[in-house]
Amino acid sequence: MRRNIVWEGADQLHYEIREIVGTAHGLEQLGVDVIYENIGDPVQKGEEIAPWIRDIITGLASESRSYAYTATEGDRATRSFLAEHVNKRGGCQITEEDLLFFNGLGDAVSTVFAFLKREARVIGPSPAYSTLSSAEAAHSGYNHTTYKLDPENNWMPDLEDLENKVRYNDSIAGILLINPDNPTGAVYPPEVLKQIVDIARRYDLFVISDETYAHIVYNGGIPCHLSEVIGEVPGIAMRSISKEYPWPGGRCGWLEIFNRHRDGNFDSFIQTLINAKRLEVCSTTLPQLSIPLVMGDPRYREHLDRRANLFARRAVEAVEILNKVEGVKVNLPRGAFYLTVLIDPEAMSRFKPLPMKQEVVEYLAEPMAKAAADKKLVYNLLGATGICTVPLSGFCSDLPGFRVTLLENDDAKRIRIWETLKESLSAMLSE
Repeated sequence: MRRNIVWEGADQLHYEIREIVGTAHGLEQLGVDVIYENIGDPVQKGEEIAPWIRDIITGLASESRSYAYTATEGDRATRSFLAEHVNKRGGCQITEEDLLFFNGLGDAVSTVFAFLKREARVIGPSPAYSTLSSAEAAHSGYNHTTYKLDPENNWMPDLEDLENKVRYNDSIAGILLINPDNPTGAVYPPEVLKQIVDIARRYDLFVISDETYAHIVYNGGIPCHLSEVIGEVPGIAMRSISKEYPWPGGRCGWLEIFNRHRDGNFDSFIQTLINAKRLEVCSTTLPQLSIPLVMGDPRYREHLDRRANLFARRAVEAVEILNKVEGVKVNLPRGAFYLTVLIDPEAMSRFKPLPMKQEVVEYLAEPMAKAAADKKLVYNLLGATGICTVPLSGFCSDLPGFRVTLLENDDAKRIRIWETLKESLSAMLSE
């Protein structure tokens, strides 16, 4: 073409969690029975939606108002309901005007970073969640800037590393955190969150907290929302129904905005997000209308507790099995429904591929030749056992390992997955 039409940040758009699916589909054509442990979709892994939640959604689908536009910012009654819930926690108080709905958090993330000034960077955790890290990198055209999560300290943020990077890089305008964390399953205690907010306060930054899994906390994790610790610092919490109901296909997420009017620049940024949403008219109506009915139902608390207890048991089960492998470290998840299998670099250097069928070897030869060490292991694991995981290098991390989910609903199958991973890793990493 006579003009280059490719966006400068295009090469930063990577989503390893779904990119590996194309490879898996190709292997299925070769007769490999693939077990998809890469995507956090509870429904796809066999979880049945609670009948009473289905009934509410079905009832709404029969009402004409569910087919109409809603306000650009989101249904007012729903926003008022959610604001009341935020205010009951204590901490920062908001109104319905401080909430903004999107078609899922992927839409919210894209919009937030698309309209952030290109020179303004947001530092995020490593390992990172690909949607957030890729969007931030793509908006700037440079690699995502990160602070370390420490596997020797239950994946807690390295606050010294965070502050040093903020101090010496004045392009950083915001701090991103994910709590509970994806991909590690870590849950940050209130005192850690307060220290992150204090860094933001002292360096005049805003904070973004992805709280997708805020109500999936277990194994001694202490749930804490950004609103409870943000004080007077400008901040944004990202929330969604996709993992809670769960209804990932509903594509319904929202921003809770804190202290918007305390900083004129932050206020103007939020207004830009609202103006951008007006160009789309609004987000999908029906999922929004369901929120007060589902979350306001007395059965919802029991629903959340039941699911948290379920993932707590599965996390303990997986950690007990996988930590038997020499050279492997798995910290006990305390939230979300993932765990990170960390491989010691020395053990990774001993990696010996498992045998695969010749046609599988040929199919994987090209992608494995270009891959990072842990991605080679993940491809080999996929080709040899059919278990599809996501390499840790795909999460903006230089630590070798991979992420798996806690979502398999078939108890016997789930145990087989853990045992197969244990046996396979033992063979791959043995001296």
